[in-house]
Amino acid sequence: MTSTGGKRGVFVTLEGGEHAGKSTQHEALLRLVRDAGREAVACREPGGTALGERLRAALFASTPDEPPPSPEAELLTFNAARAQLVREVIRPALDRGAVVICDRFADSTVAYQQYGRGLDAGLVASAIRVATGGLTPDLTVLLDLDPADAARRVSTETDYLEREALGFHRSVRRGFLELAAAEPSRWLVLDATKPAMQITHAVWGRLQGLL
Repeated sequence: MTSTGGKRGVFVTLEGGEHAGKSTQHEALLRLVRDAGREAVACREPGGTALGERLRAALFASTPDEPPPSPEAELLTFNAARAQLVREVIRPALDRGAVVICDRFADSTVAYQQYGRGLDAGLVASAIRVATGGLTPDLTVLLDLDPADAARRVSTETDYLEREALGFHRSVRRGFLELAAAEPSRWLVLDATKPAMQITHAVWGRLQGLL
């Protein structure tokens, strides 16, 4: 995507299962991009806008004794938040030549709702297409972590997705890995057990070629 000022906007997404270290890498990459003299825009999914944050709060407000959202409700709520984020934040930033770094994007929907929940692939693709208008990242970083290792990184679960059984999270991981294998030019798969600085160095090396 080319900005009106001549600088090319760059769209980077961070993907992976629970507790893979996305937030740490998100902050580190924002600093590096800004130090390089480029505008860096941070966003997360679901959220990143007033509407998106309200939808996020509604999704993750359930307690263990309440029924979780249905797979279909998940799909539509995540994509409603995404549609607002794309229109309000991501596309305008890319149009002015900014580097947008987003904690999760459409690939998470495929991994979680298609592979994890078992929703129809065509249904998932249609919802994503409406929400994104065809926007895809220039670079997607997968922080790959065995779900059993992820569970050991925290002592308690904080939301209904983290409370899902290990089998669900393994299906999500398989989804991410299959997506990455199908489109290696866009994806960078990294071992999330490696030191954070080593991961940041690897991502920055790839990202610099896009700036």
